[in-house]
Parts: sequence; structure tokens; C-alpha cells
Amino acid sequence: MMSRAKTGDTVRVHYTGKLDDGTVFDSSVERDPLEFTIGSGAIIPGFEQAVIGMSPGDSKTELIPTDRAYGPYQEEMVLTVDRQQMPSELQPEVGQQLQLQHPTGEVIPVIITEVSHSTITLDANHPLAGEDLTFDISLVEIA
Repeated sequence: MMSRAKTGDTVRVHYTGKLDDGTVFDSSVERDPLEFTIGSGAIIPGFEQAVIGMSPGDSKTELIPTDRAYGPYQEEMVLTVDRQQMPSELQPEVGQQLQLQHPTGEVIPVIITEVSHSTITLDANHPLAGEDLTFDISLVEIA
């Protein structure tokens, strides 16, 4: 009787993630398998759910809608700051990733999306927010 992955199990999976247009945005195939505990919240809910019920050696392709992936794109997560407020040694470029320190001490990753003479636009949305994601998932083992 093959064991099947269930909540609470630590699993190792190989995966390839694709966008709607087929662009691969991440893959573990050239690396070690991804290890995580189902139900721990360490990865997106749709991916956790997809692994439940799989047995070692099983593969599947799962379409994970936005709301079970990184959530919708939120305009309020985009902020424009005065260039004077940024460190003077920073040479901001579009696409650059920065980390902002929130007053609570939380570190928030942001991406520069626009640079003008006087302002910089920062986007704190996850780069995959608003996207439906397709994952090819292979369950390597249940630890």
C-alpha cells in the first residue's frame, strides 16, 4: 500500500512553475527538491493542497488560481516616495529590488517600478500577485 501525502507530512517535491503564457518563473529541477511540511503555511495554499493525496513517484499538473497563489494585485501596495527620502548612495533603477523596514520591524521587499527626477515608485506586491500559476509537481518522497 503506497503512502499518500497528508497534512502534517514533510515532503520533498520537484516542481516547475509557469505563467499563463508558458513562461517558466521557477523550477527546482536543476536544484535539490523543495522540502516543506504540508499545512505549515510556508508555501502557497494551492500548492500545498495539490500535493495532498499524491504518492512518491506521482506527478501532476495543477492550475492554481490567483486567490490560492499570491493573491490579487493590490494598487494600495504601490507607493511613490520622494527621492530625497532615499539614501543618497542609492542609484535607483527600474526592476531593482529593495527592502524597506516597516516601523513594526518587519522587512518588506519592494521592486522599483518607476524612477523620475523627483520620485521613485515602489511596488510591494509579490512579483506573481494577480497571476494564475500552473505547476508541474512530482512527489519525490514523504519524509
